[in-house]
Amino acid sequence: MQYLWDVNGRKYLDANTGHGVAFLGHSNPKIVDAVSRQFKRLANPGLSFNSILEESVLDALSKIAPGGTDTVLFLNTGAEAVEAALKLAWAYTDKRRIVAFRNSFHGRTLGALSVTWNPRYRKGFPVLEDAAFAPYNSSAETIWEYVDSETAAVIVEPVQGEGGVIPGAPEFLDKLYKATRETGAMLIVDEIQSGFGRTGRVWSYMKSRAKPDILLAGKSVGGGYPVSLIFTREEIASSLSGGRHGSTFAGNLPAMAAVEASVNVFLEDNVPGKALRSGEELLGQLERRLGNSRVVRSIRGEGLMIGVELRYRPEPVLRCLQEEAGVLALKAGVTVVRFLPPYMITGEDIERIAGGVESCVSREYSK
Repeated sequence: MQYLWDVNGRKYLDANTGHGVAFLGHSNPKIVDAVSRQFKRLANPGLSFNSILEESVLDALSKIAPGGTDTVLFLNTGAEAVEAALKLAWAYTDKRRIVAFRNSFHGRTLGALSVTWNPRYRKGFPVLEDAAFAPYNSSAETIWEYVDSETAAVIVEPVQGEGGVIPGAPEFLDKLYKATRETGAMLIVDEIQSGFGRTGRVWSYMKSRAKPDILLAGKSVGGGYPVSLIFTREEIASSLSGGRHGSTFAGNLPAMAAVEASVNVFLEDNVPGKALRSGEELLGQLERRLGNSRVVRSIRGEGLMIGVELRYRPEPVLRCLQEEAGVLALKAGVTVVRFLPPYMITGEDIERIAGGVESCVSREYSK
């Protein structure tokens, strides 16, 4: 379901979805049923034991796994997946330098924070010194100024979410892939927000020829249940064997049940195809309604990950959308209104979003 109701019974169209978590809808019945049934059986026997469910969820994930990967690690949150990915890169390469990108966002725990661009988030914390920030969508020449033989990994979002809904160009991702192959660095692709069908592809990086060594998934992959995944190769994953990484709740059985049910919904309902079509319609409507607005700098996105960049701070529009149009959205970057609606939105929902933005932009910035 793509709707929410407040305590007074007012209905809202949710294009916020908890920063993209509820992409498969709120309380998707297939996912709720799978998690509920598993809770009644057994929740968390611990990582020392295998389960029948583990085999079935791995079989489901094999149908959407990035090419070249053969191993899945279960974790709980996106930031935890980033932390583990950095440890994998350090352990596997025996190097320390990490290259991230300006406007990137990878989380707020210390390792993830070290590769998150916004200085406001990092200020006052002892972040890693071996992290550098390159320009996003930069040229091959610029990439080579940052990626060298001392680089352990490059971590990149195929579409920057928190940084402003900025799509990565396919040729940019191709150049990163080439640079990592030639230097022996790991390519870590952070699809925690952009992945699992949201951009109209199974994974957004698939618009390019790049092949990640490590791919991170989270948010919508659990259908609302807290879970994250790392897809990688066994040779890389084994570098953290022997207790070098662990998590009490990682791979708990309700989380596995949620992931298996989410993958089934994803495949049975052609989630990427629906996201692609709805995203194209929403982008088209926004461009027709706002393309000539003096207040709007640009409209951009992939699938149902869309941003409207304004010339002013977006808070008045976000407030107007909620109060007047009954649409929940969220901020990205400094001046971007971000939309992350569920894949099942209708034509009427799209009209409501586009019309609401048009009305609110006109109303709030003509005062």
